[in-house]
Amino acid sequence: MSMDVPERAVTVEEAYDDLLHRSLSRLNGDLACLIYLASTRDYNTGNYRHDGLAARFHLDIACQALELAHREIFYRIAAYPLEQLVGEVELYVNASQQGREEILQVWQKLEPYRVALPVNVNVALAQLFVSNIKLALAIVQRRQKPKAMGASAS
Repeated sequence: MSMDVPERAVTVEEAYDDLLHRSLSRLNGDLACLIYLASTRDYNTGNYRHDGLAARFHLDIACQALELAHREIFYRIAAYPLEQLVGEVELYVNASQQGREEILQVWQKLEPYRVALPVNVNVALAQLFVSNIKLALAIVQRRQKPKAMGASAS
C-alpha cells in the first residue's frame, strides 16, 4: 500500500459491528457481555480500552464503540422482565468456571455488578437495575436449594 493514499475514515458503527462479531458474539448472554464491556473500562478515568479493536480502528473510535455497546446492552438488560433477567443470571453463573454457589454468594455479598453500570446512567434506572439483579440472584439461589436438597436426599 502506498504511503500517499489517504487513510479511509472509519466510523464508530464499523468498530461497533466488529466488536459485536469478533468479541461479544463469543460470550454467553447479555449479562456476560455487560460484565465484559465494563471490564474494558478503566475505573479511574472511565475510558474504555480494547487492544484488538484499537489496533483495527483508531483508539478514540474503539473507545466510543465500547461505550456505545456497553450502554446499549445495559439498557437492554435493564428493560428485561424479571424472569428473563433470572435466565440471564443463570446463564452467566452456569457458564462461569467458578462454582455456582461461590458466584452467587460473592455476587450477593460484594455486588460486583454495580461496576457494570455505564458512566452517567440515569440514577433511577441504575437503582432499578441493581434491585432487579439482587432479586434475580435471590431467585436463582432459592431455585438451587430444592435441587441441592433433592440430591442429598437420594
